[in-house]
Amino acid sequence: MFTRKMIFGDHMTITEHRLYRVTSFEIVDDYVLRICFNDGTEQTIDFEPVLHGPVFGPLRDPDLFKQVELIEYAGCLEWPTGADFDPEVLHDWPQHRDEIIARRLLQENR
Repeated sequence: MFTRKMIFGDHMTITEHRLYRVTSFEIVDDYVLRICFNDGTEQTIDFEPVLHGPVFGPLRDPDLFKQVELIEYAGCLEWPTGADFDPEVLHDWPQHRDEIIARRLLQENR
């Protein structure tokens, strides 16, 4: 965790921000991963709805999707295509899912 101090005019705001890292994962179904984080939490994520666009679209191939790897030094997951997700986004997936789907569909329709 790190602390950020921001000064606005006469007052200072201090915020704490947690940096999440992926510590392990398991493939539980086609396009579905169970992901464990350094804070002891986990998310089970169905990635199928976000697999659109030039970077993520190729991962619709189930064999390619299953080639996901944990990049331990970075605490993130990455596929051979170079596709990856920020660990903080994965940690808070329900808050980001709909926006990511909308962006991927927009990229695909360009």
